[in-house]
Amino acid sequence: MALIRERDSHRLHIKSILMGESLVSERFLDSLEVAPQRRLFPDVSVIKIGGQSICDRGKQALPGVCGEIAENKDAHKMLIMTGGGTRSRHIYAIGLELGMPTGIIAAFGSSVSKQNALLVATLLSDHGGIEIDQDAIMKLPNYFAQGGIPVTHGMPPYDFFAIPPEKGRIPIHRTDVGALLMADLIGAKSCIFVKDERGLYADDPKKDPQAAFIPKATVSELEAMALDDLIIERPCLDIIRHSQVIDSVQIVNGLERGNITRALAGEPVGTIITKD
Repeated sequence: MALIRERDSHRLHIKSILMGESLVSERFLDSLEVAPQRRLFPDVSVIKIGGQSICDRGKQALPGVCGEIAENKDAHKMLIMTGGGTRSRHIYAIGLELGMPTGIIAAFGSSVSKQNALLVATLLSDHGGIEIDQDAIMKLPNYFAQGGIPVTHGMPPYDFFAIPPEKGRIPIHRTDVGALLMADLIGAKSCIFVKDERGLYADDPKKDPQAAFIPKATVSELEAMALDDLIIERPCLDIIRHSQVIDSVQIVNGLERGNITRALAGEPVGTIITKD
């Protein structure tokens, strides 16, 4: 590649569109033309299995969810990701009491999410389930060619570099964020969050059985509602808004047999959150 020497400072640059530019200049970023994002695996669906909502229920929930996933392996390519659940909340509480920084607490959460990935992969092992590391994503075609169902943990790899939140020290980029970032990375066909509720409600339906169900909402509509709680982590809204390849996500009740199958087929069976 050609080298260019600056007249004033005599610094050398490799000739490129980013040569000598500040990568934090808003004026430059506004003027920068880039190619549309390449969808690496547009035929793969990312399915995130909730930690507290599904994994922690053990035999009351996991066998049914894994069984339905196995039933769909011939019709759909799926990347399974796992949450942390109650055990991650327990270690978070201990870490907070001991004054641990956000990055250490995030590393705690990753370890629990990995345990659940191994658990789910083991339950799926006779159907091709295999636990993989997040950096093995580019090997997805190999796993699918061999009839496998790849499973990995949902915690994004911030860990020690977790961004301190506005309030408290619990990491805000957890397993929902990790699953959505993965879907964005690979340009997934769909991103499905498997929980123990039908989807999003105006209030916690476990505390208020009369809470109104929200079947569909845009990112801006959800922000305007200013709900006290969301069924997915709040940073997910910004990821949906800014993604070039993910237009929507769906939250479904995995305790109801058939919902995962219908969601994989593109049917609205829970709450759908879309771009504005």
